[in-house]
Amino acid sequence: MYTVLVIDDSASMRRVLKDLINSIDEFEVIGVANDAYEAREKIKEFEPDLVTIDINMPKMDGVTFLRNLMRLHPMPAVVISGESVRGNDIFDDGAVGFIPKPETGESMDSFSERIKDTLLSLTFLLKRYTLKKPKPLKAVVSYHNNTDYKVHPDEVIPLRASKFPGTKVIAIGSSTGGVESLLRVFKRLPNDLPPILITQHIPYGFSNSFAQRLNDNSDVDVCEAKDAMVLERGHAYLAPGNMHLTIEKYGNELRTKLLDTKKVSQHKPSVDVLFRSINNSVGGSAMAVMMTGMGDDGTIAMKELFDNGAYTIAQNEESCVVFGMPMKAIQAGAVKDIVHLDEIASYIIDFSRGKRK
Repeated sequence: MYTVLVIDDSASMRRVLKDLINSIDEFEVIGVANDAYEAREKIKEFEPDLVTIDINMPKMDGVTFLRNLMRLHPMPAVVISGESVRGNDIFDDGAVGFIPKPETGESMDSFSERIKDTLLSLTFLLKRYTLKKPKPLKAVVSYHNNTDYKVHPDEVIPLRASKFPGTKVIAIGSSTGGVESLLRVFKRLPNDLPPILITQHIPYGFSNSFAQRLNDNSDVDVCEAKDAMVLERGHAYLAPGNMHLTIEKYGNELRTKLLDTKKVSQHKPSVDVLFRSINNSVGGSAMAVMMTGMGDDGTIAMKELFDNGAYTIAQNEESCVVFGMPMKAIQAGAVKDIVHLDEIASYIIDFSRGKRK
């Protein structure tokens, strides 16, 4: 049985959704909320497997709440809203499903079927999520202001930057908008590149399916990273949705190492943790790519890489869904080149062939 929290400012719609969802085998509504702040408390209290979110809500709109939720407590979320124009955008913000509210003249049976079809299609993702479900929050988390929960990368992975040339490695960090943006990059990459490490802020349980999607749409062999994998050319390794991805030297090999520790720069996986480990292992032989995303995760360690002679690029504002992470890295003086999304692949290829450094 998968538990659901319904978030909608309309009391009648909350009742309708509760009844419709409860009529579906395998699903049970364990709570309802009329705005983002009540939802925050209900999430901490009930730890639901799934939330449904309306876009038009008082105090904080549903899109802002969804983005904050994915940063602070990632979990499966389905948007149920009358704003069908936002249907594509909300997937970039972290939603796993979108259901338009019933239009004038649509029968309740038709609306019920649409809800049922969407929720049942997500059960394979929910199974993965419940296996990796985070423990109940003990701290009082603010979805309005998350600055109180910022942990510096030093608390997880101390800086021991390598000063000697090492194996070329490419590291990519991305967040909001990164799923589709990474697909556009990987479709253009050949299979003879140095190892690629990716930290994409992604909800628990969804990273494996996203890695498979990247793999199916690229000549690069892409997988969800597991512990102690030997890095190989032509391969890419995606951080699991609830673990930090790092690499370490073992003799002449580089291997992945997953860390199940606290969030860093408000995220787990964290771009700062990945970039710091890249600096520690190969230093100036690395390339770091900062792509679309909200916040500043990765800025600290990218500046360290830049200072150590690594080649660093950031996605330009025009092609970003959210110009947060790239902007912060640029402002910190951590970036050598600012690149349009559709040019990132060619810059990676040039770096691998010694044309950029």
